Amino acid sequence: MLKLTRLHHLLLAALTYFLGAGIADYLGESFRAAPFWLGLLGVILAQLTMSLLPEIFRLDVEPLAENETRRERQTLRNNILYLSVASLASLVLIFYSLFASSQLPSPAFYFLALSLAILLAYSIPPFRLVNRGFGELLLAIHLAYVNPSIAFVLQAGGTHRFLGITIPLAFLAFAYFVVTNFQSFAQDRKFGRVTFLARLGWERVVPLHHIFVLFAYIFFLAMPAFGLTLSLLAPAFITLPFALYQIIQLRNISLGLRPNWRILHATALGVFGLTIYFLALTFWIR
Repeated sequence: MLKLTRLHHLLLAALTYFLGAGIADYLGESFRAAPFWLGLLGVILAQLTMSLLPEIFRLDVEPLAENETRRERQTLRNNILYLSVASLASLVLIFYSLFASSQLPSPAFYFLALSLAILLAYSIPPFRLVNRGFGELLLAIHLAYVNPSIAFVLQAGGTHRFLGITIPLAFLAFAYFVVTNFQSFAQDRKFGRVTFLARLGWERVVPLHHIFVLFAYIFFLAMPAFGLTLSLLAPAFITLPFALYQIIQLRNISLGLRPNWRILHATALGVFGLTIYFLALTFWIR
């Protein structure tokens, strides 16, 4: 069960949330403690549900855990269902309490509705886009755009052009999720799971991955168009050497060299996670 929660996704959700709140702090918005902490709990619960809910609708031939019996699989599936329902119910209560106390700005409804729409389209039939080759895109949008936007709106009461910083972050997030598909590619094909990689094939996905990563840093260079100075964004470029190393690793794999999946996954996760961390820290301390 713990493995299915994808704890690193929850950490990434918290980091992107802190980034959105940090942008609001940088712009001089007063810190609103109750909306901040309740919103943080809400986005973590939403991300947890996004990890668990799709597992309920796996095909019977797909195992949920190693060496499981049919009885154990059914028990685990029921537990996932109960936890998902409890998480969604808690999510509703959190944001209703903010609404009832007049601490939920009107623009927040748009992002909350978008979060719910992404969660349901990603997870459940008849959409279940996680198994149609669009799951990585929805995860990237949810983590890199929706979560920081919710944090910002809860603090500032509206949107701002500085949220354009989520565009390059979405590229890095998408590249990270694409990388995680390579190790499980053979198993995905065996069980009929349609990931972005399985849909397009590695011959097309590898150059697209490189484009996603490089475009992210090109967009950072273009951020002055949104009013962000390059000095403010300079910490994001600390991860550029690791991003280039990530490209080299995937290129070597495409050429047939022996992969080191642990290093590749750590590099991709570090590029996305550390970029968020450095940017969030910069906004909070400026």
